Amino acid sequence: MTLELKPSYFCHKTSVVDFPCQIGKGTKIWHFSHIMPNCIIGKNCTLGQNVFISSGVIVGDNTKIQNNVSLFDGVICEENVFIGPSVVFTNVINPRSEINRRSEFKKTQIKEGATIGANATIICGISLGEYSFIAAGSVVTKDVLPYALVMGNPSRQVGWVSKYGHKLNFDSKNIAICNITKQKYFLEKNSVKLIK
Repeated sequence: MTLELKPSYFCHKTSVVDFPCQIGKGTKIWHFSHIMPNCIIGKNCTLGQNVFISSGVIVGDNTKIQNNVSLFDGVICEENVFIGPSVVFTNVINPRSEINRRSEFKKTQIKEGATIGANATIICGISLGEYSFIAAGSVVTKDVLPYALVMGNPSRQVGWVSKYGHKLNFDSKNIAICNITKQKYFLEKNSVKLIK
């Protein structure tokens, strides 16, 4: 008699998981998704419909990936990341159909707590800073600072946001207070820090 272990995560019957891969406890994988071998998905993640996770991808705990998103080799998401519906990632700067550029894949780092709005495009080889906020429809072509709010095509920074996701307004002493959490932030030399 063989003992079958029940997975510690949920996977909809229409989705495909290719082993070996690592999927954390409490994670939910919804309809028509495909998880490739040799990727890591953390605990308590949510993957919406039609999500593709390539080999080599790392997804941190508590990350939410909405419908119709593909994470290609080279994408690393830290914990508590939000990726909106139909966000597009790339992994080669100058793709050509007839030229194999697998050895040229570039790493894209999404730091803890970052949010990427619906239909944004993230060009490979950049880093999105901790708790940065990428507005819907943006085309991000360069690194984004922690707590930065960026939007547009190409994206540009238009402000700063709190860890809670609200716009920060700095006073003459370069101090801002989140309206919701009442946490204080300090702006110095184009860098925002949460004051503990």
